[in-house]
Amino acid sequence: QVRLVESGGGSVQAGGSLRLSCSVASTNTYIMFYMGWFRQAPGKEREGVAAIDRVGNTAYSDSVKGRFTISKDNAKNILFLQMNSLKPEDTAVYYCAIDISGNRGISWLSPMKYNYWGQGTQVTVSA
Repeated sequence: QVRLVESGGGSVQAGGSLRLSCSVASTNTYIMFYMGWFRQAPGKEREGVAAIDRVGNTAYSDSVKGRFTISKDNAKNILFLQMNSLKPEDTAVYYCAIDISGNRGISWLSPMKYNYWGQGTQVTVSA
């Protein structure tokens, strides 16, 4: 039904920047209530990084607030994550996700909220 493909990951030095992209392709038209970026480091749970709703409201985890910016291009069906001032602790596999159900009572940054996921892209930040 929905396919998401992340790109833009790579290796950078601490303090550097990366811009992740998530291309969304769907067979049918869905209302994308929320779109988000998540990450998972080895030995850790998947955590929400940033999310955006239909009208552009955003939410960020405290650990990335002020450094990361989520945005989207609705015309091209692309979700972005601009990551600045990267830190070694940002190292993880980053996933994009979409919530087409509009689940209520669930945090925007909760993985349980989302229905479709990309395959992930590796981000490595060295000191």
